[in-house]
Amino acid sequence: MKKGFAIILITMIAYLSLTDSFDNRFIIPDEAIRLRVIPNSNSQYDQNIKTKVSKQLQYSMSDLLSDTHDVKEARKIISSNMNYLDSEIGNLLKREKYNLNYNINFGDNFFPEKEYKGITYKEGYYESVKVTLGEGLGDNWWCVLFPPLCLIEAEESTEVEYKFFVKEIIKKYFRI
Repeated sequence: MKKGFAIILITMIAYLSLTDSFDNRFIIPDEAIRLRVIPNSNSQYDQNIKTKVSKQLQYSMSDLLSDTHDVKEARKIISSNMNYLDSEIGNLLKREKYNLNYNINFGDNFFPEKEYKGITYKEGYYESVKVTLGEGLGDNWWCVLFPPLCLIEAEESTEVEYKFFVKEIIKKYFRI
């Protein structure tokens, strides 16, 4: 019994030391495709428009990429549906009486460094669908489009937070 407990304890400690060292260095796969929406400004109105555009894109992309299994197929589907996505955004902005211009493109786009839920994502150029609203001077929203990490949230309509069950138990009982 003591031997089994010792093995479990050592395994948990090793697990915690490894996961803690990687928590702040999560790397999105090289072949990921991102989705980014940059609003005109940080005004409440522009931020609300950004949120509506990002949700529309998530739902549209979820439909388009639902049966996609590899990045090459995802690229082809996205490329061949850019006019459709442009139209979806244009229709949404008309309904919202948004009078500023916008731009949508698919390619390598710059992403600034960002920290989200304790994970730092490095700046750089990443393959992405990028929508810029107006001057594009506001705080942006982005997610990983393929593999479909943000599309899961679009389907469920609630915020998803991933936790390691064992790590949470250890933190709770050993106050680590």
